[in-house]
Amino acid sequence: MRKDVQEVWLLAEPYVRDAGFDLIEVQAGREPTGWVVRLFIDTPALADAGPMPAGMVGLDDCERVSRDVSAALDVADIVPHAYQLEVSSPGLDRPLRRERDFARFVGESARIRLLDGVAGRRNFLGTLRAAKSGRVEIACDGRSYEIPIDDIQKANLVPDWDREFHRSAS
Repeated sequence: MRKDVQEVWLLAEPYVRDAGFDLIEVQAGREPTGWVVRLFIDTPALADAGPMPAGMVGLDDCERVSRDVSAALDVADIVPHAYQLEVSSPGLDRPLRRERDFARFVGESARIRLLDGVAGRRNFLGTLRAAKSGRVEIACDGRSYEIPIDDIQKANLVPDWDREFHRSAS
């Protein structure tokens, strides 16, 4: 993780947690509109709720977290130039970073890209099978792979559109 992103993460995480959410991802960089710091927040996993949480992140939640984190960023002055802070839910293609993120979504489809690779591969698209001891197991192309979490460059859930269409129709 880049040093500037890590500093924002460490500063923002307590405020996000105090608001009742998990900090999922921090992005920072220059975009066509200027410098943007982006936080993705989600409801915490509940032990008996399965992969999908009982609640959803709403606009009011994002506004509250944005106000608190913005004030903390201004005081800490760790972003040395003008920036726009954005806070949102992670979306259906939610990023996966930590072992607990992978464990929460066992049974779901995911796309994983590695830095170094495993068994001659760097890209995996399959079903998460397990996450423990610093490794993720994914079933892909008829076999199972164990991937060190430290080697993961990027990982996201792959939305199950049929399930989402049925959910929205209910």
